[in-house]
Amino acid sequence: MLVGYDTLIVMLALTGIFAFSFYVVLMAGQLSLGQAGFASVAAYTSTLIIPEEPLFGALSPVLVGIPFAMLVGALAAFLLGLPVLRLRGVYLAIATIAFGEVVRIYMTSAEWTGGARGLRLDKWVTPDLAWILLFVLMYLFWRLRPSRTGRAFAAVREDELAAGSTGIDVARTRMMSFMASGAIAGLYGLLYAYFVRRIVPGTFDFSMMLDGLVTGVVGGYLVFFGPLLGGAFFTLVPEAQRLVGLEAGWIHPFVTSALLLLVILFLPGGLSSLITRLGATRRRPIPERPWSELAPKLDPLPERGTPVLTLSGIGKDYGGVHAVRGVDVTVTSGEVLGVIGPNGAGKTTLVNMISGLVPPTEGTGDVLGIKLDGSGRVHRFAKAGVSRTFQHSKLFDRLSVLENAMVGTHVVTRSTFLRRLLWLPSARRDDRAAMAQAMLQIQRVGLGERAHLTAAELSYGDQRRLEIARALAAHPTLLILDEPAAGMNHVEAAELSQLIRSLADDGITVMLIEHNVRMVLDTCTRLVVLNFGEVIASGDPESVAADPAVIEAYLGSEETQKEKAHE
Repeated sequence: MLVGYDTLIVMLALTGIFAFSFYVVLMAGQLSLGQAGFASVAAYTSTLIIPEEPLFGALSPVLVGIPFAMLVGALAAFLLGLPVLRLRGVYLAIATIAFGEVVRIYMTSAEWTGGARGLRLDKWVTPDLAWILLFVLMYLFWRLRPSRTGRAFAAVREDELAAGSTGIDVARTRMMSFMASGAIAGLYGLLYAYFVRRIVPGTFDFSMMLDGLVTGVVGGYLVFFGPLLGGAFFTLVPEAQRLVGLEAGWIHPFVTSALLLLVILFLPGGLSSLITRLGATRRRPIPERPWSELAPKLDPLPERGTPVLTLSGIGKDYGGVHAVRGVDVTVTSGEVLGVIGPNGAGKTTLVNMISGLVPPTEGTGDVLGIKLDGSGRVHRFAKAGVSRTFQHSKLFDRLSVLENAMVGTHVVTRSTFLRRLLWLPSARRDDRAAMAQAMLQIQRVGLGERAHLTAAELSYGDQRRLEIARALAAHPTLLILDEPAAGMNHVEAAELSQLIRSLADDGITVMLIEHNVRMVLDTCTRLVVLNFGEVIASGDPESVAADPAVIEAYLGSEETQKEKAHE
C-alpha cells in the first residue's frame, strides 16, 4: 500500500510538471503538441551523462541530468521553433505533432536507444524530489504573471497585432514560451524515465501529447497553480475508479473527454477560471496614490519644429490596386495633423505603413529614424516612439483596464522577472513605476474609477478611451489615432478633441484619422486630404475646408448633388 501511495504522489507531481509545459505556451496563445518529443529527446540523451551511483554517497544522480535535460529540451524547441513558429493555431499543432512522431520513429530505430525494447534504468526519483521541482515551477510562474514579461505573454495571447504595436517583440515572446515549454518537457521526460525505471519510444507517443494537453486545458492558464489542478484531476480519476472497483478501461478516457468538452464549452479558462471569477466579484477600485511621484523618469520629447515623419512619394499597391500613391508629407513635433478623406481613400493603409504594419511598395519614408523599407518590425517603431490606436478597437479583453495600460508601458520600463524571483527592491520600484505611468494615462482619459474592471466590461466609447490611454502609456513622440471618435456622441467627441489639443501642448505629435469633419477642423493644426490614395489638398483647416476638390470628394459636385436631390 505504501508503494502504491508513493507512486500516486510522484505521478501527481510529474503530471503537474508536464502540464506546465503546456501551460507556458497556452499563456502566450500557442497550441503546441510537441512536448512528448522534447521529453523523449531529453530523457534519452540524459542517460548518456547520468552516473550509475549516488552523488557523494547520498544524493540522487538525477540532479546531474536535470539541467542537462532542460537545456536539451529548450534547444530542441528552439531548433523546431525557427521554422514552425511562423504558423498559427491548428497548423502549429499539426507541425509539432509531426515532430513528436519523427522523434518516436527515430528512437525506435536507433541502436543507442535500445530500439523498441528501450533502456532499463535505476529508480532515482523520490516523492520529495518530484514535489520540490513542482513547487519550484509554481513559484516561477507565480512570480512571472505580474511581471513585465508575464504581461507580454498575456498581450501576445490576447492580440498579437496590438501587442506588437505596444513594443512587444511578438516573435521573441513566442519563442521564449516555446523554449520554456521544451525545457519543462525535458525535465518531465527525465523524471518520468528514472521513476518508472524504463524508457521506451512508445511511452512518448501521441497519447502522451493528448494527455498533457487535456491536463493543461482542464487546469487552465489563468492562475499559476492551474497545472496542479489539472494534474490532480488526471491522476486521481483512475485512482478513484480503482477504489470503487470499476475496472472498465473506457471510463477514464470517457470522463476525461467529457470534462474537456465541458471545460471548452463553459470554462474556457479551465478549472482555475472558477477562482478568477471568484476574485472578480471582490475587485475594488484602485486606491489613489501619488502616481506622478511614482512614475518613471522619461526622456524629453523633441523640440517643437523637429521633423518627426517624412514621406516622399510613398505608395502601396495590392496587385493592380493602388491603395496609396505618391504621398508627400512632412510632420514636425507638436503638430496635430488630420488625415481625412472618403471611405476607401487609403487613410488606414497610410498609417499602417507609418507604424510598420505593412511595407510600402514605392517611395521612401523616415519615421523617428526608422526607414520605411519593410525591414523594421512593428515593435521597433513602437520603441522609436510611434504609438497608435486602431480603426477597430484592439484591446486585451480579459485583462483589466490597468493591465491593458501597463502593457503600454513595455517600451518605457525594464524587465522585472528575474529580479522578482529574488524579491529585489528594484523590481518592486519598477513595477510601481509601470503602474503609476499606466494610472496617470488612465486618469487622463477619464477612466480612473474603472481601472479595476476588465476591458470587456467597458462601453464602446470607454474602450476607445482605454486604447488611447494604452498608447499614451508608451510616452510616444508620434501618436496615431485611427478614428478614435467612432461610436462617441458629440459631447464625448468634444472632450476627446480637448484631450488631443492638450497632448499637442505637451509636445506630442498627433496624427488623427477621423470622419467627424467638425471635430477635425476644431482639433487639427493642419490637414491632409486623401482621395483614391492620392493627396488632393493639404494646408490649414480653413483653406482645406473651402477647397473645391475637397468639397467634391466629400459631397460630390453641384450637378451630382442636384441629381441626388431630384432622385
